[in-house]
Amino acid sequence: MQTILHLISEQDWTAAQAAGEWRPESLESEGFIHGSKDQDQLFRVAQRLYAGRSDLLALEVDTAALGDALVVEPSRSGELYPHIYGPLPVSAVVSIHKLELDDRGEFSLAVL
Repeated sequence: MQTILHLISEQDWTAAQAAGEWRPESLESEGFIHGSKDQDQLFRVAQRLYAGRSDLLALEVDTAALGDALVVEPSRSGELYPHIYGPLPVSAVVSIHKLELDDRGEFSLAVL
């Protein structure tokens, strides 16, 4: 099974579970949901956009469950990122990881 990762706050994940799907603001404003192809990419994004936050989760998403909604595209830097063109069904999430911060502010993953 191939997977991608998606960053989400604990509060937003709780809301997504209740709704059965996740529709972040980026889906409306950009037309897609941002993802990461691996942990290294995820950590770079987390450090750049969410440094110091302790309420983040990484959803591990089964790519087969996304079908044609999943498109891998280059960012402005040329690095390839997975984008989900549509809501993320909660049923596509196969694992949830808590992002933990060490004493230097570096992120790591713990399985919930």
